[in-house]
Amino acid sequence: MDVFYAYTYSTAAWLSLQSAALISIPQGISAMLLDETRPATQIETYFARCLGFSLLTISALTIMLTGSIPLTTGVADPVATEDPGSHSPSESDPRAPYAVPTLVLTSIFHATSAFYAYMRYVKSAKGVFLIAVVGYSAIAAVGLWCILFGSTHGRISRRTGLDKRTARFPFGSREAKKHAGKRA
Repeated sequence: MDVFYAYTYSTAAWLSLQSAALISIPQGISAMLLDETRPATQIETYFARCLGFSLLTISALTIMLTGSIPLTTGVADPVATEDPGSHSPSESDPRAPYAVPTLVLTSIFHATSAFYAYMRYVKSAKGVFLIAVVGYSAIAAVGLWCILFGSTHGRISRRTGLDKRTARFPFGSREAKKHAGKRA
């Protein structure tokens, strides 16, 4: 499975898991996070369920906008410029025109949520926040990897099979030096 689609599905699964808990048992969530045991107020229940529906909506939008579910009426062939073996989205792919912006925004969301959960964990030392830190951080790391390495195609030389963007400065590339003699 491509890393981009693994990121997309893990984002949707993580947000859906949280939304299911917030929608189905908001009283349990508030009781777990409060220091004193008391029943949840109606406004806490309302806001917990609204947040749950919002997370479910973000989950569905992530799946749809990244091209995991085709939104076109017909089945389109892959773009001719795209590598047939590659499943990562490109900016010119008509099936997922919003894949890269969705990737960036959801990665920022996961990173800020991880930071916020960490700050809450430091303040309260509750294990629930530590679970949130681990979940959000893992997904944010995969998202950052996809932003850096998975959203653009490398410029691979047909002659040498190496990436043309490698530089010799400041450390030099042994592979580039090996193949430099072959090119001449």
